[in-house]
Parts: sequence; C-alpha cells; structure tokens
Amino acid sequence: MLLKAGMISQEQLDKALKEQQTSGQRLGSLLVKMGFVTEDEVVAFLSKQFNVPSINLNDYKIDEPILKLIPPHIAQKYGLIPLSRLGRSVTVAMVNPNDVLAMEDIKFSTGFEVRPVIASEAAIWSAIDKQYGSAGMLEDVMKAMDQSDSDEDAGSLEILEDQKDEGGDAASEMAAAIENSPAAKLINGLIAEAVKRSATDIHIEPYEKDIRVRMSVYGVLHEVMSPPLRMKSSIVARVKIIAKLKIEEKRLPQDGRLRMNIQGKPIDIRVSIIPTAFGEKVAMRILDRSAVSFDLPTLGFEPEPLKHLMKAVQTPFGIVLVTGPTGSGKTTTMYACLEAINHPDTNIMTAEEPVEYSLMGVNQVAVHEDGGTTFAAALKAFLRQDPNIIMVGEIRDRQTAEIAIRSSLTGHLVLSTVHTNSASLTITRLVDMGVEPFMIASSLLLVESQRLVRKICSYCKEQYKPEEKMLREFLGSKADITGFTAFRGRGCSECRNTGYKGRIGLAEVLPISPAIRDLILERAPTFKIEAKAVEEGMATLRMDGIRKIVSGVTSIDEVIKETVAAAD
Repeated sequence: MLLKAGMISQEQLDKALKEQQTSGQRLGSLLVKMGFVTEDEVVAFLSKQFNVPSINLNDYKIDEPILKLIPPHIAQKYGLIPLSRLGRSVTVAMVNPNDVLAMEDIKFSTGFEVRPVIASEAAIWSAIDKQYGSAGMLEDVMKAMDQSDSDEDAGSLEILEDQKDEGGDAASEMAAAIENSPAAKLINGLIAEAVKRSATDIHIEPYEKDIRVRMSVYGVLHEVMSPPLRMKSSIVARVKIIAKLKIEEKRLPQDGRLRMNIQGKPIDIRVSIIPTAFGEKVAMRILDRSAVSFDLPTLGFEPEPLKHLMKAVQTPFGIVLVTGPTGSGKTTTMYACLEAINHPDTNIMTAEEPVEYSLMGVNQVAVHEDGGTTFAAALKAFLRQDPNIIMVGEIRDRQTAEIAIRSSLTGHLVLSTVHTNSASLTITRLVDMGVEPFMIASSLLLVESQRLVRKICSYCKEQYKPEEKMLREFLGSKADITGFTAFRGRGCSECRNTGYKGRIGLAEVLPISPAIRDLILERAPTFKIEAKAVEEGMATLRMDGIRKIVSGVTSIDEVIKETVAAAD
C-alpha cells in the first residue's frame, strides 16, 4: 500500500524485505530505520489503513491507575500502553491496532474491551520503558522467586542469620546463598533503573506489613515498587554483600561504598544502613560522574555573580564559603571552582567526608572522625604539605573554623562549606561558633548560598498568566505585576508526566566589601548585612529565582518551595 501510494519505491521495499528476513523486525520499523519514510508518515498511513485515530504520546499524560489496568508483561509483549478508561472499555495505544491476539489477551486478563489508537513505535516503547520499568522488573523477580522455590530459600536464610554467633561461616554461607537469589537481581535492576532515571538516591524502607522502595529524581521522591515482605532480609543482605559490610550486624548503623559498571559507565554508590523499628533501612546515593557538570555557568550562575565568585577563587589567599542545606549541590560547586583553578603549578589539597568524585591533579583526603582524621587534624597536616589551595568539606566547629582562618591569613586560599540558610547568615553562624569578628573580617572573601530547583521540561513547556493574588504573595504587594508571565510543564512522556526534567542552581553571591567588613566588626545583625549587600548589588536567592522564572527555566512553585520572600 505504501508502494501504491508512491511513498516508497520498489527498490526500497525490496531492501526492507531482505533486511526483514534476517532481522525479523516489523516492516514499518525497518522502513523508518532505513530512512525511506518518517515515523509520522507511517503512523498517518496506518491510521487511514485501519481507520483508527492516531495520537502523539509525547503530549499525553497517563495516570498511574490506568497503567495498572494492563500488566507490564502484556504491554511489553505486544508493544502497547493504556491511555484512558471509559466504563468497561480501555483506550490503548498500539503499534499494530489490528493485533487480534493482543486485544483478546487484554480482554481475557482484564475483562475490558479494547478501543485501539495508533502511535509511533518509538514513542510507545519509550512510554513502556518509562512507565513500566520498575513494575516489570519486580514482576520478573517474583517469577524468579516462584521458579526457584524461594520460600524455602528465605527460610534457610533466616536460620543462617540466627547462627551468626557460631562464627563467620554462617555469614559466608549466607552471602553465597544470596549471590544468586532474586534479591540480587532486584538490587542490580534497581540501581540500573535509578541511573536510567537520573535518580540520585534509592531508599529501601521496611514497615510492619510491607517494604517501600523510593527513588529521588531531581530532588523529589517517587515510589517505584513494593516488594513482598518475605524479601526483606535477603534484600538488605545483598546490599551488605556488595558494599562489603557485616551481614550479621543488625543493631548498629553501617556505611559503605561500591563501584558498579552500568551501560559502560562507572557508577559510585554510597550505602548507609540503619536499624529501624521494623528492620534495616537502606539508603543508596548514586554518584554518576558523567551526569554531573563541573562547569559553573552550566550550574546556573548568572554572569555578574559568577564574575565575583571567579575573582574570589583566583585570589591567592583568603576564605570562600559555600552554604546551603544538604543536597543543594555545595560540593559540586566547590569541585567546579577547583576545576577552574586547577593548574600544574598549583598544589591543591582537600579534606572530604567522604570523597565523592576523583579530581585529576587534586590531592583528596577522606576524613574519618572515628579514626582520628578529623577536618581540624587534616587541616593541620595539610599546612606541612606546602599547599596553595585547601578545600575543607565542612566547617562544623570553632577549632576547624579558626585553623581555616589562620591558614588563609598565612597565604593559602581556603574553600569550605557551612550549613546555613543564606549568605549573610553564614557570618552570624561563624560568630556563634566563637570565631572573633576581626578574624572573619580580615580573612573572608566571599560567601555563596545556593539551592537546587527543577527545570521545566523543554518538551511540554507552556507559557501562562499566574493569578494576581498568587503573584502579589510571591513578588510582594508593591511589585509591578503588569505583563508578568511565567512558564510551566504540562507533563509528557519525556518528563514522566512531572513537567520537570533536570535541575539548576539558584545562587546568592555576597562579596565581602569594605562596608560589609565594617558591619562584621560591629557585630551587626544578619538583616543589616543582607540589606547592605542588596544595596551593593547582591541578588538574593528569591531574586535569582525570579530571573529564572521570567526566562522560562523554572516555575514559580519551585522558587517558592526553595526560597524565602523578602519583606516589603
């Protein structure tokens, strides 16, 4: 029919048919793959041929209850995905809307009649991969459990755990038993899925009657599966084995790390296990170097704040502090600063807990508080190594702060982090630690505060006019809201219907000017320091957020969530 319609030539058809004999792929897919027709042309043609509507899955938001109507194995077997339900019928996007076997299988397993629509094959498989990934993985694991009599295996594992006092043999036997268990497949699959989704954390949480597995994607937790309670012990044991932790230890927290190769990429994983009321909770932090940019403009810095930051880190001595809550990207910013000033003639040393990413040309030391290698001890040792630049993972106490300040006063550039909520509040925090204001004023070069916000998905971004009441609350009652427009994501298959894809930083850069130094020496309160900094041109986190809203990078909701409004 394509040939008859003049869309392909006989020669092209012959080539595709020959390729089909060896590959076994669908003829339409091969014609697209070989560049003879486009996917849109094939979809439009099939829509006419079968007299069914065609849809663009990228513009379609699929609700989770609808996905549960059709099991993952059926969706993957026939290349289809459910879209909506009306009464006793379900609308299904199919690669082949004339597949009678698929429709009969759906009717038999669900009891619903099928209303087929057609979509591009690539879009359907992309949607199946994104929507059914974890569910399909769990289903495969459950099948493996049923096939391997895992009820007996789980029982024997429990017995081995009870024998831990008899020596190390029980633990090694247990490790060997779990190595080939469904739990091993589940953990490996979870890590691979997390990397594919760009997740930063995996949480495996035991409760009284079930287990919950969640992933943090762009800072938001999403529940991905709920394995059966009987797998609880074997899942935790499997994580302990690959992280080289003590399998038999269940009463104390344990920390470890491992490295895996996923799709040709080396992935570092930090593991934390703590005992809870209903078992051990596992948290795995995914550190994917290939997904992290150490380029400061890419991280979200505007030109003017970036100029101040680069001037500070290129100063031969003094302190530069980065502040923000846990998970706000402070370490990434400091690494980016080090990359910018890392030259063969420069001796850079870092004290970190733990070392997250390896940097070529940088001497990185892992801090172990229990072993005596504290931040303060590492700093003292560094001074005997003739460094030019020192990075301290975190200033937590007066001793570390004073050594860092003295290091800067004796000709070293020091970079570090402090946990505070704004740049100006960092100065007050140092004074609260017991550091004398004259030491802060004489050594501090710049403070940078930051947050991470989700970026609006570029595939489904749309402009809209926010409600006036909300704008007044967000921008302040005195602000001019005439013509203020914002952006949001409708939700599509590319962003898993969240409206967001990726993250970017909001930054508040406070250079220590002579006027700010005077305020520090006067022990001025935080609000006075911030007011002076804004007067001198500093953009607060909220101001930087507004800039990124207007430029369509992020949404009002994200900026409200991560920043505090200034008083009118």
